[in-house]
Amino acid sequence: MPVHNAEIAEALTRLADLLEIEGANQFRVRAYRTAARTVQDLPRSVESLVAAGEDLSTLPGIGADLAAKLREFVQTRHLGLLDEVQARLPEGLAALLTMPGLGPKRVALLYQELHIDCLDALTRAAGDGRLQQLRGFGEKTAQKIVEEARQRQAAPRRLKLSVAEPIAVPLRAYLAAAPGVEQVVVAGSFRRRCETVGDLDVLVTCARPHEVMDRLVAYDDVTRVLAKGDAKSTVLLRSGLQVDVRVVPRESYGAASHYFTGSKMHNIAVRTLGVKRGLKINEYGVFRGAARIAGATEEEVFAQVDLPYIEPELREDHGEVQAAAEGRLPRLITLADLRGDLHVHTKATDGKHSLQEMVFAARQRGYEYVAITDHTRRVFMAKGLDAERLAAQCDEIDRLNAEGPGVRVLKAAEVDILEDGALDLPDSALARLDLRLCSVHYNTDLPRDRQTERVLRAMDNPLFNIFAHPTGRLIGERPPYEIDLERILLAARERGCFVELDAHPDRLDLCDLHLRLAKELGVKVAISTDAHKATDLELMRYGVDQARRGWLEPGDVLNTRSWAELAPLFRR
Repeated sequence: MPVHNAEIAEALTRLADLLEIEGANQFRVRAYRTAARTVQDLPRSVESLVAAGEDLSTLPGIGADLAAKLREFVQTRHLGLLDEVQARLPEGLAALLTMPGLGPKRVALLYQELHIDCLDALTRAAGDGRLQQLRGFGEKTAQKIVEEARQRQAAPRRLKLSVAEPIAVPLRAYLAAAPGVEQVVVAGSFRRRCETVGDLDVLVTCARPHEVMDRLVAYDDVTRVLAKGDAKSTVLLRSGLQVDVRVVPRESYGAASHYFTGSKMHNIAVRTLGVKRGLKINEYGVFRGAARIAGATEEEVFAQVDLPYIEPELREDHGEVQAAAEGRLPRLITLADLRGDLHVHTKATDGKHSLQEMVFAARQRGYEYVAITDHTRRVFMAKGLDAERLAAQCDEIDRLNAEGPGVRVLKAAEVDILEDGALDLPDSALARLDLRLCSVHYNTDLPRDRQTERVLRAMDNPLFNIFAHPTGRLIGERPPYEIDLERILLAARERGCFVELDAHPDRLDLCDLHLRLAKELGVKVAISTDAHKATDLELMRYGVDQARRGWLEPGDVLNTRSWAELAPLFRR
């Protein structure tokens, strides 16, 4: 099984967090954090560097000791030091570190001052008032923490799609390499490209089922075998993800793929159509009485109820069955339809790479244009640009375009929407730009009406083009702020503004239902990566997945257009 850079970076970050909780030397903690960022940003895998015998200590921020730890992880999938530190500290601290607003420093304070070592202890401390007495924790903060902790305790564990994918794809390839295997599909919420994945349902057709199951339980990532048989086996992976592998007959493969891809309500809708035609539809096939009449492919299953093929991303019982019956299914957008990225940062603010490096990465992807959208001054933690620095960047972009970089570089900015609805820089500074993304980063706790009015006032400015990451959510980490999206979308249509689908898999903001609403209201959407490093441009595919779940077609998306078509849309 391949070792991904994200796994190594996660282990190094966890080690830094736990060492900080223990009160370790800050220089040591910082070294592990720097190493994690270096590994995350590498264009090649650490595993390939180790295999090639390259000297890892030449990487930025990686000395001989850290190089040895990277090799150790590649060879063993463990960091011995991390295992030691985890053994010294309560297991529940890891869950606390994932709570919004609880970084290592705060978790250390909770642990050292109140002996809080898990979510249960945290909610108890808030309930009896001890949490509110701790410095930095007021009544409001404590209430938010308790609400989040209770939601997490009640909700089943789910992984972000971007975390599940590097687990599912190698597993699928591993099973496909078993002798006699013909077809392998990872079904369920993973195939529907949902934002999060609870478990993996894998379907296999093969000549020798027992060999597939033997191969499954021998997989390096399996930590526990929950059940093993010739037709079905269930295992638990290191990530905590449960995997159900089913071997199905060739003649049932399509029916099983449809059934286990779901969703449950979509399946019920299709089965109901079958009942009206005297058919029984299940995971084994389509039956008229005792006779199987279809089921080898999904197309066969749909055809038996007079439907065309319905893409997995649409199978949520959100009207897709009726649309299919009436010939109204959308021609869903694909990655190949996109002609540029309209949200890219550089190291002028909080990005990792230079303007030239980001432009080169966009050219490598075959884009026609890329918008450089560094933060403005209000985002001071990201060294946001003031009017003078923005003008200097515009000059640099003009010079770069004159050199013919192979991709048109658009002068843009991610402009903060201030609490009163004003934009962060004066119109005189913003007017020179080709487009402006406008977003909320501060005062996200305003009541729904005030937050909505704030954005509406900003949209009144003719220089407002795209409302970026419109709800501010981080999946599983930060809930969306309160805002009336329907009012915002109606106002955008009226004013000639647009909204963004932030493709970063931690955001995927907007959600599928809001995208569907934007489509129905006729508001065009920009699918952008919010890239902060060159490799982030690859995240566009997650945005396309989300757009497909929102029924978006190429015409619904801004950046399927050429710059000649786009430019007039940004001049309100």
